[in-house]
Amino acid sequence: MFISLIITVVLGLGYYYIKLPAINLRAIEFYTFVLLLCAVYCICNLFVTGFKASGIREYARHLLKKCTVPVVIAGAFLVISVAGALVGNVFFRAKDYAGLLPMEAGDFAAEVDEVRWDQIPMLDENSANTLANKQMGELPDLVSQFEVDGSSAQINYQDRPVRATYLNYGDPIKWWKNRSEGIPAYLLIDMVTQEVTVQRLEEGIRYSPSEIFNRNIYRHLRFRYPTKMFYDVNFEVDDDGVPYWCATTVTNTIGLFGGTDVTGAVLVNALTGESQYYELGDVPSWVDRVCSARLILEQYDYYGLYQGGFWNSILGQTGCTKSTSGYNYIAMDDDVWVYTGVTSVGGDESNLGFILVNQRTKAARYYACAGANERSGMNSAQGAVQQYSYEATFPLLLNISDEPTYFMALKDASQLVKMYAMVNVSQYQIVSTGTTVEECQENYAKLLIKNGLAEEAPQETENVTEVTGRVVEIRSSVMEGDTYYFICLEGQALYYLINGREYPVATILNVGDKVTIQYEEGEGEILIGHSLERR
Repeated sequence: MFISLIITVVLGLGYYYIKLPAINLRAIEFYTFVLLLCAVYCICNLFVTGFKASGIREYARHLLKKCTVPVVIAGAFLVISVAGALVGNVFFRAKDYAGLLPMEAGDFAAEVDEVRWDQIPMLDENSANTLANKQMGELPDLVSQFEVDGSSAQINYQDRPVRATYLNYGDPIKWWKNRSEGIPAYLLIDMVTQEVTVQRLEEGIRYSPSEIFNRNIYRHLRFRYPTKMFYDVNFEVDDDGVPYWCATTVTNTIGLFGGTDVTGAVLVNALTGESQYYELGDVPSWVDRVCSARLILEQYDYYGLYQGGFWNSILGQTGCTKSTSGYNYIAMDDDVWVYTGVTSVGGDESNLGFILVNQRTKAARYYACAGANERSGMNSAQGAVQQYSYEATFPLLLNISDEPTYFMALKDASQLVKMYAMVNVSQYQIVSTGTTVEECQENYAKLLIKNGLAEEAPQETENVTEVTGRVVEIRSSVMEGDTYYFICLEGQALYYLINGREYPVATILNVGDKVTIQYEEGEGEILIGHSLERR
């Protein structure tokens, strides 16, 4: 018995050191751990005693006699786990699942600020990682020992949307060489300017996922908080540039294993390993990612499917909705909000609206806006430049002139950004493209005005002059879908450019007609006309 116990303890400690299960009755891995220990003890006991039996029944009787305690413990844990799973089954608790993500109705135009072209985040995760690896290649002292992690997290750093990523040791030998100093830097990629900043540290990062033993961040967290259930561990940077690990803590709120929900976060200083737990409502404001996007979407899908009850989700599906196939992030109110479209469970290609959820506080808002889903918006953007076979990135959701708008980059086969596109959510045939973000937004603004979704900004009158004369020549040209008229007046050697859609009288002018034109002063042979009146 003693030998069996020693073997069980040794194997159990090894399993715990590697797998790091939470010692918590609501964690299913804890039940796996306990059952494994019981099984190891019973098997060891059979081998140690050298018992031989002629059949299964004899083995069972011997097992009950020699391993009564572990068998009872295993049986009790099995009963508890099955009962806990049944009590938390969605069949019995559909309304509780639907209530995991309280939802408020929102006003998109009022709550989401308009974005100027020079503030639009242009990088997706793949592009940010490409830039980070390129920057690392220019730093011989780092690239020979460390690797850029394959993921980057969007955060707000000093009022700028950036992607933060950390470095890993290149291999165990490089870990051995550098472990005493730690990892000397991390990278920030500005999502607007695409500038990569290497943040050198006076004191290296000593706690990270690439550490092998006790300084491994997951092991460090488990040993400090053996009963906590962790969902995600994210890389964060405070306002002073100090790197942290933000470990999201969760619990199962429905039965034993159902209704996973966020309870708070443990913040670990990546340099020193010092840590502190915060309840969800007390997490510092500089932290951006507590609630995982995956968990948020899972909770919304429960809400959309079960708000009418379990049977309605199967039989009638009245009012049943689900999130679309992807998500992205919006920087708003110094926080990062995850957004996704909402569509019916029927799986059509249109959205009923979309949701925004604060990743720090889990505040959730629903915005009704019937229109194209993200994939349809991507297809519409790709169709506008189909001759180039560009591929659209998953879109950002922006407020442009109070209109929900998809913004995306268009990449070539080498994953290089060649153009940008904006697609109106409610009328996805309205598509603008441009080789720069500024050009794309200017074209989009014109399309909104043309389609009656926005009003043209009043022209500045400071440099506007009026002229009256007789028409001696009229020319026309179609530009961006509109017909423009070039009007030359008697005694002048220049033309006034008039938009025929804005001033229809230009379409019926004849040579010899007397007109009054207000125009913008400038140099050259063509001046921009702001009004046209026939006398």
